[in-house]
Amino acid sequence: MTERHLLSGPEPDPARDAGHTESPPRVGFFTDTSVCIGCKACEVACKEWNAIPEDGLSLTGMSYDNTQGLGASTWRHVAFIEQQTPPEAEGRTQLPLTQEKSAPGGGELRWLMSSDVCKHCTHAACLDVCPTGSLFRTEFGTVVVQEDICNGCGYCVPACPYGVIEQRPHDGRAFKCTMCYDRLGAGQEPACAKACPTESIQFGPLDELRERAALRVDQLHEAGVGSAHLYGHEPDDGVGGDGAFFLLLDKPEVYGLPPDPVVTTRDLPSMWKHAGAAALSLTAVIAASCALPALPALVRRAVTR
Repeated sequence: MTERHLLSGPEPDPARDAGHTESPPRVGFFTDTSVCIGCKACEVACKEWNAIPEDGLSLTGMSYDNTQGLGASTWRHVAFIEQQTPPEAEGRTQLPLTQEKSAPGGGELRWLMSSDVCKHCTHAACLDVCPTGSLFRTEFGTVVVQEDICNGCGYCVPACPYGVIEQRPHDGRAFKCTMCYDRLGAGQEPACAKACPTESIQFGPLDELRERAALRVDQLHEAGVGSAHLYGHEPDDGVGGDGAFFLLLDKPEVYGLPPDPVVTTRDLPSMWKHAGAAALSLTAVIAASCALPALPALVRRAVTR
């Protein structure tokens, strides 16, 4: 029997391993981007419920996206991606108003829209590197930042393989999505899922969501949308599976997602082992170099005697 790696690989029950002996089933998000209409209701609901400050309303000039990405004051981000429609693309991802217009490279135009969020990874590097315990695993399997304990060290920021967590410029502390931990404790669903009018954002037990997502992919394939696939749902991927996974209609890079994310703390044990071996070798070399100058004197003393 192979030894289970605590920092990577499949992890059936992260909440129990975090010390929650009687934890409920792990919950999460399934975001079906094929029915996202870009209304931003999730962004507004998230800000209102969590009292998140306004973070800029300026358009980028490249799309209708005014938040540009996830950050300390943007816990839900709706991406707007305009592209030429692939031949196999069908359905609600194509704008009716542009069906007769040509894209710059020929063909028709379509919008890809997706509401991004913290992935609440099974193996969360941000949690692993936090020195104060500000980041913790809840009984629901989610990852939450306690802002009153955060000391602003920023170790969690480069640790996240998705670039989700961020420090507020005028505060220094780190913030990210909590999956509305306070609402979960009261038996309610997160504000973003509650506000989504098309059920693009679905919340529930993670195992049930994975089954539902697989059926949705089969449904789209039967409808001729061959590009539909799931992202972040595999328990044996680089982060042990995400607590928030997605149905995408194009490559992850198109949506600003890494194609093959890996928990950044996965190789820490082997790194420390190599560092220890190198330290021992260096100590031996230093000891030998200190002993070598004394050898000729010892030899002369032995000969004269």
